[in-house]
Formats: sequence, C-alpha cells, structure tokens
Amino acid sequence: MIYAANFKTNHTRESTKEYITDLQSKLGDKKPEDRVFVFPPLTALDSFEGDFTIGAQNAYPVENGAYTGEVGVEQLSEFNINTILIGHSERRDTIGESQEQVAKKFAFFKEQGFEIIYCIGESLEVREQGIEAVMEHLVSQFEGIDTTYDNFVVAYEPIWAIGTGRSATVAEIVETHNALKQIVDKPLLYGGSVKGANIAEISAISNVDGVLVGGASLKTETFLELVFH
Repeated sequence: MIYAANFKTNHTRESTKEYITDLQSKLGDKKPEDRVFVFPPLTALDSFEGDFTIGAQNAYPVENGAYTGEVGVEQLSEFNINTILIGHSERRDTIGESQEQVAKKFAFFKEQGFEIIYCIGESLEVREQGIEAVMEHLVSQFEGIDTTYDNFVVAYEPIWAIGTGRSATVAEIVETHNALKQIVDKPLLYGGSVKGANIAEISAISNVDGVLVGGASLKTETFLELVFH
C-alpha cells in the first residue's frame, strides 16, 4: 500500500521538521512493502532522510528562469526531490490549470524522470449523472498524458469527497477503480476524506493500491493510524 500525505497550505518549516522527525521515529514497524510519501508546502522542503519519500505539491515546468513566484527543478534538486503531485483538483479548479497546462507539466517532469502522482476526479454534478458520465470525465483528464510512463501513480479523488467529511461509498469506489484499472494499469490511490474510521474498509477494496490523504495527514498520530491500521 501507498500512504501519501498532502499537507496543502498547512504546516511551517519548523512544524514540518517536527512532523518528519516524529514520523520517522515510528515508521520502523511499518510493512516493508508499504511506501509513505509526504508532500509539505514548498517553503518547508528540506533534505529529510528516512523510510519515506518527500515530494513537491507543485512546481513550474522549467529548470530555472524568469518565472516570478514559481519553483523549478533547480530549487527541488537542492533537496534531492524528484517526486511531484500533478493535476490535483484544487490546482485545476481553484488555481485554474487547464488540461493542456497539466499535460505540459506532466511531460516536462516525465522527461526529468520524476515520480509523478497524477490526480483525477469529478464534481458532484458529474457523479450524479452516473458512472458513464464519471468515466467520460475521468478519461478526459488523461488527455495528453503518457499513461505508460514507468514512474506513474494515479490518485482518484472525487472532488465532492475532499475535505467534506463524506467519503465515496465502497460500491462507488469499487466501480470507479475497477473501470480505471481497465484504462490505466498503474498503482491507483483513493483520496477523499480518508481517515482512521474508514481506512480498513477502503484499503480492503480490490484495485485500491493506497490512499492520498489531506486533513488526516496533518498530525502524525492520525496519519499513522492509516499506515498501521
């Protein structure tokens, strides 16, 4: 299983350091085959070492240059970071990244050999139209994406279940993940209000290869609840 913590715009440099120190001290008992990812805010990136992978929540598809307010590969390489989240719904919907921009970013970081956790998801309006509409929408989010890329993990996050306290039902996750696996044969994470109370149920679902976690990842104790469920 993969357990990925997305801090979003939470934590500081100091609190992230404390979090990572606490996390590493307790990861010795995790299953050897399980992988743990942590995505801190850009200001908290550092050269952390341990049985986990640190990734960037976002970066601009350049080595360096005149891109005010952005971070490129030069800044990430200082901390040996070669893992990135791409396509998260908050960047698509709140920041306004188009599929074309997302695909350009994917192609660039693929060329750099980055491990990419690629996010897809649908709104409640689309979900209410049924599974065919959901899959049509999700497939459109693979436009311009090389789904055969080796260092590629897909994270399915129903937008209506992110931070709302409502997770998709087991039946909804099963149906969607089974359909996605027919299209992209890569590790497939579920994200959408994953927490200690539902991790056992979610992780037991066939074709769920891990979870991408927001709110429940912000404290080590609640994140470790998931890792050690």
